[in-house]
Amino acid sequence: MRHNLSEVTELIKDRRTIYPEFFSTRKVHREQVELVLNNAIWAPSHGMTQPWRFKVFMEEGKDKLGNFFEEMYLKHVAAEKQNPLKLARMQNRPKAASAVIAICMKRQEEERISELDEIMAVAAAVQNMHLTCTAYGLAAFWSTPGFMKTDDMKEFLGLGEKDRCLGFFYLGYPENEWPKGRRKPIEYVTEWIQE
Repeated sequence: MRHNLSEVTELIKDRRTIYPEFFSTRKVHREQVELVLNNAIWAPSHGMTQPWRFKVFMEEGKDKLGNFFEEMYLKHVAAEKQNPLKLARMQNRPKAASAVIAICMKRQEEERISELDEIMAVAAAVQNMHLTCTAYGLAAFWSTPGFMKTDDMKEFLGLGEKDRCLGFFYLGYPENEWPKGRRKPIEYVTEWIQE
């Protein structure tokens, strides 16, 4: 074996989503964020397009992001459907994190590779990010607010017309114990075809 399979399996099974509301005040350092991103870019991509792009918000940049989220929520959610608690959460989550990474997809100009393939490549990069955070003991949360699909978001992030924002990845340290997890056994989700 090239790697310790039991350690790899344990790492995969230990990965958790931990919401920013459960982050501690302990700060994640820029060097840690850089390693998370360096591991992200080793995800597979069809045709080696490497479509992932990252915009990292730290320090005052998080305030800018929280203000933008507030603006987008008020603009894109109908007034009768707006929830003050959800709005407060949108504003406060960036402040609770050490870093927030906009997960973006750069669309290939020639469009040789399908958009779905490019989206899946970025999702694989995010899984690498999650696993790296787990190994570090960092809390992480991938958020996909509805307004991420808007032209306002593309403009805010400086994305091209065919590019996409695929959500925001929050990093911090967990305030409490690492959460437990569970999954259905593979018998519930797998069909074996042998003939």
